[in-house]
Amino acid sequence: MQASQDQPIAAISHRSLFLQHVAQTSPGPLALEIERAEGCFLYDRSGKKYLDLIAGIGPSVLGHRHPQVQAAVEEQLGAYWHTLVYGEYVLAPQVELARLLAENLPGLDSVYFVNSGAEATEGAMKLAKRYTGRYQFIACRNAYHGSTQGAASLMSPTDFTLAFQPLLPGISHIDYNDFAGLDKIDTQTAAVIVETVQGEAGLVTPDPAWLQALRARCTATGTLLILDEIQAGFGRTGSLFAFEQYGIIPDIVLLAKGFGGGMPLGAFIARREVMQVLTHDPVLGHITTFGGHPVCCAAGLATLKVLIQTDLLAQIPEKAALFKKMLVHPAILELRSAGLWFAVDLGDAGKVQSAIRYCIEHGVITDWFLFNDRSLRIAPPLTITMEEIRFACRVIIESLAGMRDEE
Repeated sequence: MQASQDQPIAAISHRSLFLQHVAQTSPGPLALEIERAEGCFLYDRSGKKYLDLIAGIGPSVLGHRHPQVQAAVEEQLGAYWHTLVYGEYVLAPQVELARLLAENLPGLDSVYFVNSGAEATEGAMKLAKRYTGRYQFIACRNAYHGSTQGAASLMSPTDFTLAFQPLLPGISHIDYNDFAGLDKIDTQTAAVIVETVQGEAGLVTPDPAWLQALRARCTATGTLLILDEIQAGFGRTGSLFAFEQYGIIPDIVLLAKGFGGGMPLGAFIARREVMQVLTHDPVLGHITTFGGHPVCCAAGLATLKVLIQTDLLAQIPEKAALFKKMLVHPAILELRSAGLWFAVDLGDAGKVQSAIRYCIEHGVITDWFLFNDRSLRIAPPLTITMEEIRFACRVIIESLAGMRDEE
């Protein structure tokens, strides 16, 4: 078909081109054709709006196109974009963001910027091996740290990794919140990597005493403790970083998702003495071309300033309480939460998929969890209003009522 100057071929059927040329990750993608986004809403080509109740699976922590973030991005676009591989030039957005992070992360003062959470995991694993001279890692079952080969090696069960074996050797697993499992940590362990709050398991919060015992065991064996705050960080659980609520400090913390305020940005952060080992024997121990991209760092800096300088985090308890008040229904077996993050346990994957479809049809985007398909995922932008919460909860309850009527 010949396209006119006003109607390019790509605009005729983006959906068919998407299915034909964009690599797919499932046999049946949602294929919502998004034309624009603002605040907590996405809009399709017909003008229908959808309340994004999952914040793009985390990154849109301040909603879509937050004014301060957009202004920072536009200002940086007018200055410079990519310049040289990470770590060579002094770039103001990187420097200012690293400084502000260090000021809010006690004892962790050296930031290595990357592009994503999986890259943060990979970098932290290399750092732990280099610093300790060990190669064994311990991770928790039902945890998710990324899909690249090193990060995927940490995954158990192997539903999503078996087809790609063999992966990295030297990985063993313990159960989250299991004190007996801590005995597996010994002087051969380079690092233990855990999510401060387990996300893809369906939102499992830590026993504070277990986290503190984990910290103590790592210290006693010279093992680095890596806390994955890729989903739990940047305000999601009600504090800037989730580990602040548990009286511990990790050796390395991982950030991504909400860290960039909607732009691709990640980091692994440690003490300078630890991070310094990547500079020698060999030089360039870890490198990245686009990690810490100036435009992305400008977005991350603006996002962090909004979280620190406004009362957005202070609003979370009230907003969370409204979700808890409204999400009451016989079909809901349990409502697990951590700040403005919920797992609505329906006990059945079919019910969850039915609820997801109903919600999307009625203008609310929700989802499930990688290792818990029996629960609905709710993790809205922290900027969600009380009115938007009421609308979202009404739609969710309607989806459950419809299921009950069908039964």
